[in-house]
Amino acid sequence: MAKSMTAFARQDRSSEAGELTWELRSVNHRFLEPHLRLPDDMRSLEPKVREVLGQRLSRGKIDASLRLGGRGGADGSAAELRVNTALLEQLLKAADKVATRIGEPAAPHMFDLLSWPGMLEEAPKDMDVLSSAALELLDQTLVDLVEARAREGERLKALLLERCDKLLERVAEVRERMPEVLTAVRARIAERLAEVRAELDETRLEQEMTLIAQRLDVDEEMDRLESHITEVRDSLDSDEPIGRRLDFLMQELNREANTLSSKSPDAAVTRAAVDMKVLIEQMREQVQNIE
Repeated sequence: MAKSMTAFARQDRSSEAGELTWELRSVNHRFLEPHLRLPDDMRSLEPKVREVLGQRLSRGKIDASLRLGGRGGADGSAAELRVNTALLEQLLKAADKVATRIGEPAAPHMFDLLSWPGMLEEAPKDMDVLSSAALELLDQTLVDLVEARAREGERLKALLLERCDKLLERVAEVRERMPEVLTAVRARIAERLAEVRAELDETRLEQEMTLIAQRLDVDEEMDRLESHITEVRDSLDSDEPIGRRLDFLMQELNREANTLSSKSPDAAVTRAAVDMKVLIEQMREQVQNIE
């Protein structure tokens, strides 16, 4: 199955432990290259996240971003705040000392105390619970990403198969055209030889005719083109990563089309070879996105 390397997936989860959001973006790359953005207090997850990505993906540049929201339930309730009792005791003791020193009662205003830096703090998060939830959510997000890559891969597969069909049509055109081309070439050669045969060395003439015959023989190129197209079709049905194999096959197809073009003694065959190269280049561009 052809899988694209271009996709996007996002998953959110809210719980008493906190709110988590994963975003995964994938684009084409020669290898698997994860780029992670994790909250500072969840950096310890990085090795596990890389391991999970490596188990599900083979190639692509992956931007993986995890956001951690405040503690609260799915109903959107505010994060729980706690009073820093140790700091409060210190402030009250300091106020009492000042009151004793100046001989006046100490009566700090409640809101003055609450606005003191560090007096109110968010309840600590259970990082073990959050880490477990983050990894579970990552698995779900990866399922979405892999499915998106598969859907895009099916679209690319259809485009490649369509161009394979067109390539085979051009190969058939060349096969049909070549007998007529060879007949015309033989007629031209025979006509010219009739004019100068007396001046030619028979051995050299035989050698030249052999070279001409070899140069005009494109059956081998046609056979290899058909063979490579069959390999492309078979690869598109494989369950393994096929991007690199398809890239190699594109190089081989282009090599055969170039050879056909260089051997061509006929304008129609040359046009068919150019059409082949255009189709192969279109396929090569699509293949760059396949895992």
